[in-house]
Amino acid sequence: MVGKLEYTLLKKYVFNRIGARRKEVIVGPGIGEDAAIIDFGDKVLVVHSDPITEAVERIGWLAVNIACNDVAVRGARPYWASTTILLPEGFREELLDEITRDIDEAARKLGVMIVGGHTEEAPRLDRPVVVVTAMGLASKNTLVTTSGARVGDLVLMTKTAGLEGTAIIARDFEKLLLDKGVPKEVVVKAKEFLWDISVVREAVELAWLGATSMHDPTEGGVLGGLIEMSIASGKRIRVYEDKIPIAYETRIIAQALGINPLNLISSGVLLATIPKSIAMEALRVLENMGVKASIIGEVVSGEGVELVRREGVEEYHDFVVDEIARLWSLAGHQI
Repeated sequence: MVGKLEYTLLKKYVFNRIGARRKEVIVGPGIGEDAAIIDFGDKVLVVHSDPITEAVERIGWLAVNIACNDVAVRGARPYWASTTILLPEGFREELLDEITRDIDEAARKLGVMIVGGHTEEAPRLDRPVVVVTAMGLASKNTLVTTSGARVGDLVLMTKTAGLEGTAIIARDFEKLLLDKGVPKEVVVKAKEFLWDISVVREAVELAWLGATSMHDPTEGGVLGGLIEMSIASGKRIRVYEDKIPIAYETRIIAQALGINPLNLISSGVLLATIPKSIAMEALRVLENMGVKASIIGEVVSGEGVELVRREGVEEYHDFVVDEIARLWSLAGHQI
């Protein structure tokens, strides 16, 4: 199955092979930890790299926003980025033009400068791949880690589950959706979700308000993101299915394709744990910013994720496969 590797493989071959340990590294590689944190005195440097492998359209826009999201959930404002653009053999010049225009547009909107990178025509690629390394600064007073969730905190979620995945499917699988009877107007609306995948503003604001942990749920969707928060913090997260918002367009597309919106890649969604004492203020601030937010659960003692459904309670403790990765595999595409 294509997509993110299982946690067992990461623990066995990746997280324990990180070269020389440096004392200034506050947070390095780990499950659920979105970005590295490096001590620079009164401030910290936050760094994260991410590739775009499960989309074709607007990958420059996606790459910049998704990498910057993972910096912002640390409470850091992204300022710089480095891009690697790998192009398929015999690429059209228009493809490079489109990718770099999207990178430039996304970076300008976020106030980020592209400071370097690499661009090449690579062998044996059937599609372009864009990798972005984003960097930002944060105060130690507002620094947030995924591991910071505390028993008694509430779980806050912004926007709707499967946001990014809905947009990607609508753009890259439009013919399949129409063939399965999804109305054209649903596909058109779903494509527009792509412009709402940044969490930078709301993440920085919640860090200042006092969020104890934040996470950008990418592959594995909202459920995968909650599992990673649980593993990172060593706490049990209880959420209620009927409190998790899912857009109408996402429901229609998921039903047509037989996929679970809770396991669908969800950049643009922000998961945060917050003390009960600031919950109402957090919701008010986000509403004033034009960001929809919901309280979907709480942090309790124990481990794993407890999903409370009408039919009963389901428990999750380990890796879940993202639905869009499964969809690409079923479609016979190589990522």
